[in-house]
Amino acid sequence: MLLASGRRLMTHTLRDARTRRPALLRRRAQGGARQLRAVTVRQRPASSAPRAPTASAIRPPPPRRVKVYTLNEDRQWDDRGTGHVSSGYVERLKGMSLLVRAESDGSLLLESKINPNTAYQKQQDTLIVWSEAENYDLALSFQEKAGCDEIWEKICQVQGKDPSVDITQDLVDESEEERFDDMSSPGLELPSCELSRLEEIAELVASSLPSPLRREKLALALENEGYIKKLLELFHVCEDLENIEGLHHLYEIIKGIFLLNRTALFEVMFSEECIMDVIGCLEYDPALSQPRKHREFLTKTAKFKEVIPISDPELKQKIHQTYRVQYIQDMVLPTPSVFEENMLSTLHSFIFFNKVEIVGMLQEDEKFLTDLFAQLTDEATDEEKRQELVNFLKEFCAFSQTLQPQNRDAFFKTLSNMGILPALEVILGMDDTQVRSAATDIFSYLVEYNPSMVREFVMQEAQQNDDDILLINLIIEHMICDTDPELGGAVQLMGLLRTLVDPENMLATANKTEKTEFLGFFYKHCMHVLTAPLLANTTEDKPSKDDFQTAQLLALVLELLTFCVEHHTYHIKNYIINKDILRRVLVLMASKHAFLALCALRFKRKIIGLKDEFYNRYIMKSFLFEPVVKAFLNNGSRYNLMNSAIIEMFEFIRVEDIKSLTAHVIENYWKALEDVDYVQTFKGLKLRFEQQRERQDNPKLDSMRSILRNHRYRRDARTLEDEEEMWFNTDEDDMEDGEAVVSPSDKAKNDDDIMDPISKFMERKKLKESEEKEVLLKTNLSGRQSPSFKLSLSSGTKTNLTSQSSAASLPGSPGSPGSPGSPGSPGSVPKSTSPTAAITTKGGLVGLVDYPDDDEDDDEDEDKEDTLPLSKKAKFDS
Repeated sequence: MLLASGRRLMTHTLRDARTRRPALLRRRAQGGARQLRAVTVRQRPASSAPRAPTASAIRPPPPRRVKVYTLNEDRQWDDRGTGHVSSGYVERLKGMSLLVRAESDGSLLLESKINPNTAYQKQQDTLIVWSEAENYDLALSFQEKAGCDEIWEKICQVQGKDPSVDITQDLVDESEEERFDDMSSPGLELPSCELSRLEEIAELVASSLPSPLRREKLALALENEGYIKKLLELFHVCEDLENIEGLHHLYEIIKGIFLLNRTALFEVMFSEECIMDVIGCLEYDPALSQPRKHREFLTKTAKFKEVIPISDPELKQKIHQTYRVQYIQDMVLPTPSVFEENMLSTLHSFIFFNKVEIVGMLQEDEKFLTDLFAQLTDEATDEEKRQELVNFLKEFCAFSQTLQPQNRDAFFKTLSNMGILPALEVILGMDDTQVRSAATDIFSYLVEYNPSMVREFVMQEAQQNDDDILLINLIIEHMICDTDPELGGAVQLMGLLRTLVDPENMLATANKTEKTEFLGFFYKHCMHVLTAPLLANTTEDKPSKDDFQTAQLLALVLELLTFCVEHHTYHIKNYIINKDILRRVLVLMASKHAFLALCALRFKRKIIGLKDEFYNRYIMKSFLFEPVVKAFLNNGSRYNLMNSAIIEMFEFIRVEDIKSLTAHVIENYWKALEDVDYVQTFKGLKLRFEQQRERQDNPKLDSMRSILRNHRYRRDARTLEDEEEMWFNTDEDDMEDGEAVVSPSDKAKNDDDIMDPISKFMERKKLKESEEKEVLLKTNLSGRQSPSFKLSLSSGTKTNLTSQSSAASLPGSPGSPGSPGSPGSPGSVPKSTSPTAAITTKGGLVGLVDYPDDDEDDDEDEDKEDTLPLSKKAKFDS
C-alpha cells in the first residue's frame, strides 16, 4: 500500500560529497529531521474497496510507484507528482540514471544521474533522499519496500557500496577526527590571501564548517591575521578585473564566514569601512546568471531621514549599521538550509542587541524626545513632517518590543513622562488618515503594555476637558467612522476598548478600586458615544440602515456590549434598563444580515443567562420576547443557526426553571409556539408552567415535600406507588432544606392534614387524564387544524404578533419541511410515534430532539428531577 498520511520522513537530504566532508553530511542529515515532516504517497481510491481491506481483498499495486519531492526555498517539500521509477543508462548524462515517468501521461518527472560521489540515504524502508546541487534536494517516496530496495541496490551497485548500508557515504567519527586534529595541529594555517588561491581558501572554509573545533580554529585564524580585510581587498581587484570565477569563490568564502557564527568577525565585517564590501561579495551568487545590485539599492534608493536631528554620531552610525545588517539577513543571504539554520544565531543576536542599544540611547537623549513631542503637538508643524514624526515614534515603540521586561517598563515610563498620551490625543483629532492609523498602532502598544496607565490618564483629563475630546471617545469615534469596507481598523480599536474595560486587568488597592472608578467614568462619559450608532439605527421597527458596512459596525458594538453584560455588574444593568437598550438591540433581529440578527440574539441570551430578576422584569414589562418569536416564525422550517439559537434560549429557560420567564412566554406566546413539535422545548415549557400553577393552587403539597426531604425519605428500586410518584413529580427547586421540620409527636396529625389534599389532587389528575385521552383521540381522527392565529400580547401593548400563513408555512405543520412528518425536518420522528410520547427525559431534562432510543435511559435517572405529571407518564409507558 502507499504510505499512510502522516508518516514522517525523518531526515533531510545530504549535500554532494565532492564539496562536503563526511562529517558535514552526517550533521546535515541529523538536522533535517526537524524539517521534513510528512511526505506521503496516497493510494488511488477504489470505488468498492472497504476502509481496511485485507491483503487478499485488493490487488497489490506496482512495486516501483513513487512520489517525487523537491525542497523549496522555504525549506518545505513540494510534491512534483506520482509516477513509476526505473534505472538505466542515459546517453546524454553519460551514466546510469534514475528516471521517473508520470503515471498520468508518461511525461518525465525526474532524470537524475547516479553520481559515484553523491551521498544517498535510505529512510524508513521506503524513502531515498539525496542532494544534486547546492540548495537542490530530492526525495523519492516509494509505495512498497520492494521497489525501494531494488532502486537502492542499483544506486549501491553504481557507487560500489554494500546495499545493507543506509547511507552510501562512508562517515568518519567526528570525535575521532577532532581528536586527531587536536593532536596533530594546535592551530589552523590559512593560505596566503592571493587571487590564485581563492579556490583553496573556499575549500578550506567549506571543509571546516562541519566540525565545531575546526570552525573555532578557523575563526581565530581569520580574526588574528586580519584576513577579512585582505579578502575584501581581493574583492576590489576581482571586480576591477571582472574576474567572475574569483568573485564566485569570494561569495562562498564570505557566506562560510557568516556560518562561523562568531561575534568578533561580525564586528569587523559590519564596520563602517567593510560592510558595503561584504554586501558586494554577496552579490555574486554562483547560482545566479547576473549579480544582484544590493549596494545600488542601499546607496541610491534607500534614504535615511532624520525627523529630529540626531547629534550623537555613535547613535547615527548604530542606526545605519542595524539597517544594513537587517538587510543582509533578510535580503542578501540565501535561504539557509536545514543544517545551516542554527548557525546564524549570533547574527540574530547582533541585530537584537543593536536595537536595544538604539532604544536606550534615544531614551537617554532628553533633548531629542522633548523636541519630538513638541513638534508632534505643535499646530504649526506641517502634515508631511507630522506624518514622519508619527511613523518614527511608531517604529520606536516597535523596537521596544525587543527589550527585557524591566527595560520596557523604563521605556514606557519615559514616554509617559514626556507626554505621549496627550500627544496621541492631539494626533487622533487630526484629519490625516495615515497619521491617525500610525497613532492607533502606538496607542495599541501602550494599552497592551499598561492599560491602567491609559485608564488613569483618561479619568484625569475628564476633569478638565469635555466628553467630545476625551482620548477614549476619540478612539470610539474612529472605530465608528472607519472607512475601510472590511473595518480592519475598527476591529483593532474594538479590541483595545475591550482591554480597557476588562475588569480582569484592573487593579484594586486599599484606598481605591480601579474597577469602580473607571467603570463609573466610562458609563457616564463614554458609553453614550459607543451606543450612538445603535440608537440612531433602531428608531423604528426595523433598522433604518441595513447595508453591509453598517451591519458590521453594529455587530462590533454589540460584541463589546455583550462583553460588558458578562463582566460588568450594576453599571451595564442600569444603563440597559434606563436607556431601554435591549429593545433597541432586538430591532436588529429584523436585519437582512443573519450575522447581525444573531449578534442581537446573543446579546439577549447573555442577559437571560445571568438569571437576574431585574433583567427578567424588564424583559416581561416590555414584552421583549416578541421580536424573538417573530424571527423564529419568520425563519419557518429552515434548520439553520437562527433556529437552533432561539430554541437553545428557550431550552435554557426551561432547564434552569426561570419561573417568571416561563410564565411570561406561555401566557403570551403559547398560541404561536404550540405547533412546534420537532423539538419538545416548548411543550416542556408548558409543563413547567402547569406545574408552577398546580403548586400555587396546592401550597400544602410543597410542605409535604419538605417533610419528606427532611426525614430523608428515599425510594428503592421497586415500582413507585401513584402517591409517591406524584410527590417526586413536584418541582423542588424553590424549596430550601430545613424549611418545614415535623417533630415525631406531631407526625400523625400532619400526615392526616396532608393526605386529604393529596386524595383530591389525585382525583383531579385522573379526571384530567381521561379528558386528555378524549382530546387526543379526536385530534388523531380529525387531523391538526390549520394553525392560523392572532396573538394579542396584552391589553396594555399596541403591538400584535400576527401570522396569516398557512399550515405549510409553520415548522410544526404536517406538510411543511420542518414538520415531524416530513423527511427534512430538524429532529423529525417517525409517523407511527405517538404524539403523547414525544417528551424524552434524560437526567430530568427534556432533550432538544426526540430520539426514540432515549426511552431506555428513563429508569436510570428517575431519582433526579422529573418534569412529567402522572397523566403523561401513563401515556408514555403505554
